[in-house]
Amino acid sequence: MPQVTYLEAIRQALWEEMERDPNVFCIGEDIGIYGGAFKVTDGFIDRFGPERVIDTPIAESAIVGAAYGASLTGLRPVAEFQFMDFISCAFNQIVNVLAKSHYRWGAPAPLVLRGPSGGGVHGGPFHSQNPEMWFVKTPGLKVVCPATPTDAYGLMKSAVRDPNPVIFFEHKFLYRRIKEELPPAAANDGSIPLGKARVAREGGDVSVITYAAMVHVALEAAEALAKEGIELEVIDLRTLLPLDRKAIAETVKKTNRVIVLHEDTKTGGIAGEVAAVINEEAFDYLDAPIARIASLDTPVPFSPPLEHAFLPKVEDVVREARRLRAY
Repeated sequence: MPQVTYLEAIRQALWEEMERDPNVFCIGEDIGIYGGAFKVTDGFIDRFGPERVIDTPIAESAIVGAAYGASLTGLRPVAEFQFMDFISCAFNQIVNVLAKSHYRWGAPAPLVLRGPSGGGVHGGPFHSQNPEMWFVKTPGLKVVCPATPTDAYGLMKSAVRDPNPVIFFEHKFLYRRIKEELPPAAANDGSIPLGKARVAREGGDVSVITYAAMVHVALEAAEALAKEGIELEVIDLRTLLPLDRKAIAETVKKTNRVIVLHEDTKTGGIAGEVAAVINEEAFDYLDAPIARIASLDTPVPFSPPLEHAFLPKVEDVVREARRLRAY
C-alpha cells in the first residue's frame, strides 16, 4: 500500500466517514471552494456538495453553535478551525453548552471540532499554541492528539462516530512531514478506540510519556540513547481526555523512572496530571523523581531561533534520561 502523510490520513478518514454515513457533514471557514487552509477538505465540495461541505463566516462561536444545533437533530458535524488558537472564540459554546448537553438533559451531541495546533512552523503567538488543556479539565468532552498517520486516521473515525463532543488537535508540524502505510481498513474499519495509549517503543530503563509531535522527539532521543545502552520506553497517550491511567501505571512499574514530555507550556500542562496519576497508582515503584519537560511559560515566539529555544528538544530528553538513569 502507498504511504500517506498525516494530513492525507485525516482527509481520507473524513472522506470515508462521509461516504459511509450521510449524516456526517463538514462546516468551517474556507473549507468548501478553497478546500481548507491546509487543504484537508480539498475536493470535498465537488464530491459531497455545498449542503455537506459548508463555508461559514469568520465566526468560531457561530460555527460551534450551528454544529451543536445540527448534532441535536441526529446529524454528525465536523467543524474545522483554521487554527486551534481561535477555538478560544468559541469557548463558551464548548464548555458551557456542548460539554454539558448530555449531563443536563440526556441529549447526545455527536460532533467533532478539529484543526491544526502546535509550533515548529514559525507561526507566532496566535498560530502556534497548544490549547488542549483548556478542555482537558472540562467533563463531557474528549480530547484527542494523534502523533502518526495511522492514529490520525483511526482516531478520526472513532471521533466522528462518538455520540458526544470530541476535540481533535492535529499537529500542523506533522501534516506533511511524516508518512506511513495505513493498515487495511477491513480490520475494525481502521478505527482506534478513544482513551487508549500505545507503546511507541519498548524499553526498560526510563519511560517517556508524551503525545503528538513530541512522540517523534522522544523516539529520536531513544535512538541516540540506545547507543549508550539506555533504553527508553515511549508511551504515546493519543488521547488526553479520557487519560489512560492503566498504561501510565504499567510503564512506571516496568521502568521505575519517568519523564513526562509535552509541547504545551509547563504550568498547567498534562504533565502535572500524569504525575498525580503516578503518585496515586504507582508511587512505590518510582526510583527517581518524575521529570517534566515542556515549553517555556511564555507565548510562542515568532522568531525562529527564539521558537527553537522555547520548544522541548531531543537534547532535553537525552539529558534528563541520563540524569534519571544515574539517580
